[in-house]
Amino acid sequence: MLDPAQTVAERLKIVQSRITEAASQSGRSASDIQLLAVSKTKPLVDILQAYHAGQIDFGENYLQEALQKQEELAQLHDEAQAARDICWHFIGPIQSNKTRAIAENFSWVHSVDRLKIAQRLSQQRDEQLPELNICLQVNLDNEESKSGFSPQELQQQVIEISKLPKLRVRGLMAIPKPRQEYSEQLQSLQRLQQLQDELNKAGLNLDTLSMGMSQDLAAAVAAGSTMLRVGSDIFGPRN
Repeated sequence: MLDPAQTVAERLKIVQSRITEAASQSGRSASDIQLLAVSKTKPLVDILQAYHAGQIDFGENYLQEALQKQEELAQLHDEAQAARDICWHFIGPIQSNKTRAIAENFSWVHSVDRLKIAQRLSQQRDEQLPELNICLQVNLDNEESKSGFSPQELQQQVIEISKLPKLRVRGLMAIPKPRQEYSEQLQSLQRLQQLQDELNKAGLNLDTLSMGMSQDLAAAVAAGSTMLRVGSDIFGPRN
């Protein structure tokens, strides 16, 4: 249960401690696991509190909201260093008419769910910007309510997308069905690591598994996650 009296910095420290503990129990180094603070619906002041407590990577689901925060940050002269340091990740559903703004304003995109979206991001990424880091979203449970590549089509699609210029395919992302028991969470999340292992054996060089949130953090670490997407345990309940 979150303590409403805790600051963002205090909650961030608790989450970092949970990651360190989970890594230790799994025989991993916490330095190999990146924390992505999911800041959707949260004001820029909360993001800056987390930044000043050492957090650099922030995930946003809603494009217009994210662009507004980026613009507000750029206008804060006393936060010029934060504007340079913060790494913005887009983690929400992507509509075709939003790809240009995403390609121009983010360093990472975790929710590439079809070839067409990857092609548009590639075409619309500015030549002056570094390659756009992307993860391919996998629909592990073939849920109709979720987008993403099916495990069966993944290898062919990754090979096609990895040929596109101005993109760097970093790895896979998934939001599996919610499961309450640790053992079930672990078994579910391990499927994504197995898929990535198969792709790397086929000659790809993927280094990122974007999986695990507040409720299944420990299982995700044990399953090999390299990037955890945590929102409510850092910023409190969504607005």
